[in-house]
Amino acid sequence: MIERLLDIYSEEIPAFLYEIADSPQMQRLKGIGMNCGCEYTSFPLFSALEPYSRFMHSVGVGAIVWNFTRDPKQAIAGLLHDVASPAFAHVIDFMKGDYLVQESTEERTASIIASSVSICEVLAMLGISIGQVSDYHLYPIADNDSPRLSADRLEYTMGNILNYKYGTLDDVSRYYGNLTVAENEEGEQELCFRNGDIAEEFALKALDCGKVYVCDADRYSMQYLAQIVKSAIGRGTVTEDMLYEIEKKVIVALTSDDAGRKDWESFRSLCKTERCEEGKAYPVYRIDAKKRFIDPYVAGRGRTSVLSAKFKEAVTAFREYSFDYPVAGCSDCV
Repeated sequence: MIERLLDIYSEEIPAFLYEIADSPQMQRLKGIGMNCGCEYTSFPLFSALEPYSRFMHSVGVGAIVWNFTRDPKQAIAGLLHDVASPAFAHVIDFMKGDYLVQESTEERTASIIASSVSICEVLAMLGISIGQVSDYHLYPIADNDSPRLSADRLEYTMGNILNYKYGTLDDVSRYYGNLTVAENEEGEQELCFRNGDIAEEFALKALDCGKVYVCDADRYSMQYLAQIVKSAIGRGTVTEDMLYEIEKKVIVALTSDDAGRKDWESFRSLCKTERCEEGKAYPVYRIDAKKRFIDPYVAGRGRTSVLSAKFKEAVTAFREYSFDYPVAGCSDCV
């Protein structure tokens, strides 16, 4: 189902995007999931998810940017924005203590692009420099400050609306068909909705996805896996450079000694969480979260949070929710 999103995003995708997508550096992303390792656990919320890779997401972002801008450098920047994602993606932000910002995983973007002969050949053919495509934050259609709508946020929200069954392919097609590029309240270009009711519907669905991203099962899984990876690096069975392989290879390294195998089996067995001060077999964490939501702009009218009392109330409650409580994992799901 998720793979069908590409047909919605753009009627045609230029050859140069496909050529870059075929590079080894981009193909690696087929082995990096969008769910940050949660799909390897036994939580019911994640166990039935459709495969959704960073590659699928990246190609989708590139297609969205191309559809709305027809600018090669912006579309390529969108396509390449996750090229430096390590195995388990934002789990590594948790490991580095960057989980509230989640930008440490972008550190290698320029160097990875520069190391690719095939990507550099395409850029040279188009007369585009590495600096023009290594930072998608330069282009507000590709990325902008949260909670505005950008191609990046739009794509993973569309994918997750389908994956968590918060909507259908017809729903996401209807949302996408209502979008246009317009000036927001600060005179900057942004992906905006034409219709306020559709913007409200999309914003509420995006908020449902945001609640998944910060639920106890998600936060605990990522923190626990971060500790497993950190321990493996400490023992020398995994190196930071290994994290830039596909996840299957990292898992082989993680499980190459007795301690790692035990840790991985424990992680795989996670199936529920408990809010308690003392865990049984699992550690207890207090885990803050990056609260993701989207407050779309309706062209010529304003932000959805201003236009919709329903959305404003929902997003206010979400923003005010505190994660200052202990959480322990559990594998006893009888």
